[in-house]
Amino acid sequence: MERSLIILKPDAVQRGLIGPILTRIEQRGLRIVGMKLMQIDESLARRHYAIHEGKAFFDSLITYITSGPVVVLVVTGKNIIEIVRSMVGATNPVKAAPGTIRGDFALDIGRNLIHASDSPENGEMEVSLFFRPEELVEMHRSTDQWIYE
Repeated sequence: MERSLIILKPDAVQRGLIGPILTRIEQRGLRIVGMKLMQIDESLARRHYAIHEGKAFFDSLITYITSGPVVVLVVTGKNIIEIVRSMVGATNPVKAAPGTIRGDFALDIGRNLIHASDSPENGEMEVSLFFRPEELVEMHRSTDQWIYE
């Protein structure tokens, strides 16, 4: 099973979109195995976004992600990376399809509400940045038989 880290960024938290976004995640059938409200400090932000270091938007990205509380969660399942990214929509909300989180709730690339891991390898790395193993709960839901073949 793949794991994806999802971050509901400061704009999602400030706009009161935690509930609607989590509802979409749960209604789709995704299994949440870890979740917390936290403040990302600069050190963690720089490690998380290290791939973007040196790019023109890097400093503003760090300022943005550390500007307020975030909700971080881990979801797991078959093909979870692809599923979550399709739910999230294009990075630029202007190009995000209606029905996606960004397509329905975001307007600006600099305030695009949500982060989701882009590969299984990055998913594992990102999960380990934000969660200790004992913070994750492996559970089996009675509904899983109706979600996965």
